[in-house]
Amino acid sequence: MNEITDFDALRRAIADNSEQPEGPARNARAEQLLAAAERLDAPLAVIEALGHQLKVYNYSSEKDKMFVPFARLLRLWDERPEDFDAYETHSLHWVFKWMSAGMLDQPHIPLASVEKWLGEMEHRYRLAGHSERAVRCAEFSVAAHIGDLARAERASTAWLAADRDRMADCHACELHGQGTWQVTCGRDAQALELWRPVLEGEYSCAHEPHTVLASSLVPLLRLGRVAEARAHHLRGFRLVRPMESMRGAYADHVEFCALTGNEARGLELLAERPAYFTDTGHPRSRLDFMAVVTLLADRLTGLGLGDQRVPGPAGRTWTARELGAHARAEATELAEQFDRRNGTTYIGDRIRARMAQRPLVERLPLGVRAVRTGPAPVVAPPAPEVSGGPDLAGLLAEARRLSDALRPNAVEAWAAVARAARDDELEPRDRAEIADHEAMARGAEGVELFERASALYAAAGDPGEALAARARGAYVRALRGEVDAALATVTGLHDEALALYADGTTGVRQTASVVMSRARILLRRVHGCSAGGSAQAARAEADRAAREVLALVDGRTGGDVRMAARAAEARAMLAELAAHGGDAPRAAELFRRAARECVDAGIPWFAVEYEAQVAALAHEAGDLAGAEQALRAALEHGGPCVEPVGRAQLHLQLAEVIGGRGATGEAAEHALEAAHWADEAGEGATLGAWARQLLGGFLLRQQRCAEAAEVLESALCDLSAGTHGDGAVVQALWWLGDCLSQLGDHRAAAERRLRAAEIARHWPEQQDHATLAHLAAESLGNAGLPEEADQAYARAGELWRALDNPRFLVRSLRARGWLALRGKSGAERARELMAEAVRECERALQAATEAARGNQLTAELANTHRQFGDLLARSAAGQAEAGEEGEEGAIQASLEAALVHMDRAATLFAALGADGRHGRTGAELAAGWLASDLGRHAEAVARARGVLAACAGAGAEGDDGDETVRARRAEASQLLRTAGG
Repeated sequence: MNEITDFDALRRAIADNSEQPEGPARNARAEQLLAAAERLDAPLAVIEALGHQLKVYNYSSEKDKMFVPFARLLRLWDERPEDFDAYETHSLHWVFKWMSAGMLDQPHIPLASVEKWLGEMEHRYRLAGHSERAVRCAEFSVAAHIGDLARAERASTAWLAADRDRMADCHACELHGQGTWQVTCGRDAQALELWRPVLEGEYSCAHEPHTVLASSLVPLLRLGRVAEARAHHLRGFRLVRPMESMRGAYADHVEFCALTGNEARGLELLAERPAYFTDTGHPRSRLDFMAVVTLLADRLTGLGLGDQRVPGPAGRTWTARELGAHARAEATELAEQFDRRNGTTYIGDRIRARMAQRPLVERLPLGVRAVRTGPAPVVAPPAPEVSGGPDLAGLLAEARRLSDALRPNAVEAWAAVARAARDDELEPRDRAEIADHEAMARGAEGVELFERASALYAAAGDPGEALAARARGAYVRALRGEVDAALATVTGLHDEALALYADGTTGVRQTASVVMSRARILLRRVHGCSAGGSAQAARAEADRAAREVLALVDGRTGGDVRMAARAAEARAMLAELAAHGGDAPRAAELFRRAARECVDAGIPWFAVEYEAQVAALAHEAGDLAGAEQALRAALEHGGPCVEPVGRAQLHLQLAEVIGGRGATGEAAEHALEAAHWADEAGEGATLGAWARQLLGGFLLRQQRCAEAAEVLESALCDLSAGTHGDGAVVQALWWLGDCLSQLGDHRAAAERRLRAAEIARHWPEQQDHATLAHLAAESLGNAGLPEEADQAYARAGELWRALDNPRFLVRSLRARGWLALRGKSGAERARELMAEAVRECERALQAATEAARGNQLTAELANTHRQFGDLLARSAAGQAEAGEEGEEGAIQASLEAALVHMDRAATLFAALGADGRHGRTGAELAAGWLASDLGRHAEAVARARGVLAACAGAGAEGDDGDETVRARRAEASQLLRTAGG
């Protein structure tokens, strides 16, 4: 710590410490500053250091320490009020309110002491001439805390009726308190209406909308406004996360996670703040935190995850069950301490109700990374219960019914039969069907089971189904890459099946199954062929096989959905072959027909794949409307029957298509769904990362920057160049940098933009690299890092030069000029950089051959002269403020040079005609003010009148409603008055 030897150094140190993050380090520094103040022998220094110490304690987890510095301040006031200046007098009375709330939150302080202090506050406010508004607000807090609802209502009425003065809380904080009371009274909608001005940014302060966003979460969920609740969580948690003193609001976010099926995110939040389990300086927020920890841990235990490792107090490992028991005991004990102090059961009753809450939403997707803690949802609808109970005969009948109807859960129904039966209870046919469906469930591992099913079908006297089972096994071999062997096998089966069908030994269903398996294998071979004659031959043979299926089943489906499915699949095969042969329009039509047939047959889930193929073909052809229509149909037809990964893919494609036509709101909803289903499918790091990146971009385009930042940061945890491509990583970093810049976090924005620029540095095309370097320079400048910003602008300028982009080269030079003026380089270096910007722009303008490019460069040159003039005027003002002797001539010269540049800017803007009107009038006014400063009042008057004439002409052209025109008129009139015109 630098030695503090005077009052000014102390004040600078206090200001610096005020900007540090909340926490013990800032508190310790405040204690050091008080010790330093006591050595200065200046009463006001001690008063200011005590006030600073009190404030940092209040905004930390050590709130219980603030009573000592306040008591000392109050004693100093009572002894020597003349030592307090106006600001410290105001501050002393202001923090009376903190004392009232602070005492309530410490259960060891008797209620009588709190009431006595309330009376003391009322007395001192009356003596100081303050309104009773703040006093009645404090009384309301006391009454609401102990559950004296009648007194709270009276105090609330008196609070709102009293005049607002300098002691009243800010509008945002008052509205938070009023809304919280409405929630306490069961009036959620009224609370949200009260909070609306804070949520919409009309009112804010250092801790708002942070607490309002947190407090609104559960009321929104109760009202069914889940999309708003999700947005408030994402937006609000970013605000609360870095602020140690906001444990109560942090608890609201953990509670939200526990009530929306986001238990895994709740655990992540607990892991981020381990000190919240043990910090004891603010018992009330610790009580709220331990209550929601209990809620979350009990929720996990209820999901069967009681033995899962979870974050908890340091020093040992915790399971969810153990943490729940520990947190419940802590919360119960703290609530009892408050209730003993208050003489009621009000706090305990509310805490017990909070810990006993049930989820309000089964699962609310948030868009950020999520790991499901509960069981995954059933993809297909569950099979209906069999009347009379699940006896074996009933299970068999139900399984056959589902199989015949091609229901998605038929395989599960046969698995239930297998679990319920003993072999000696089943006929060969039953065992054959069990083996057949188990083979289907095993996929590539099911070949041997298909052979077993075949043998059992044969034993049951069904040779056609025996051939069909073997044919299905052959197709599985083809899927494993054994195409030639599979084709050899299925060819023999195909001939046998046709012979059996011809003599009536088997039916069309069994025969169609064999013929379809052969067609599938032949289609598989087509995909394995390289271009050339062999590919054409394979395609022709597969085409004949698909047509053979159609010839067998077309017109014979009747009410048999299996036959309808065979016909639709055969048509889809022909579609695939048409696409493979380059006939996309025919392929799309055949896929659409196949989809219609499935829907008409009552098996719409089979249409999903065909609609997805239509969408892909439409997208490839540039028919985005057709792609969108097909994707919507796929989602509608599939419903809950589509596997999670399929849902994720469909929603992701829809998000891209819909976002492409500018409907970012709906596109964001589909991207959110895609992220959710990707997480459900265990594809959060692949598909989920894509979806989150897309979602973040859509949220940014809606100016929902806080939500977008949270989502993009989550996406970047999984996005990688190897899996997603470095372009996706750069885009996510770019968008995140834009978000952080909009949120005012310029240092973090610069870091993301520099990371993106470093990746783009290796790309053959350097446009993105240059843009990112330029944006990073802007962020560095806004973050108060001028030297780093200058280096980044210099790098961007080199890239713009190499890309032959003089406009942005000039902008980088101008930016460096302003940095130099404000930094160590000084005015001389600033003028050099601005002069270089002018030269570069003039050189490019002379070389321009196209009219459009010439106009762009003319506008850029005009802006450069305008900024050069502004910079010179600013430099002259700085010299004048410094008051250095002998500088009058230099100041005069700077103003003269500035006027020359302004005049040049006005001429260039005038050359642009209507497009340069606003730029010209702005430059003319700036020149007029400079002329006035130089004592050339006639010139200033002439320029002002010229601007008024130009604005009058603009009004005649219908631009009178233009805000810029109105502003120019007002400024010109003011210049006239100043210059004596």
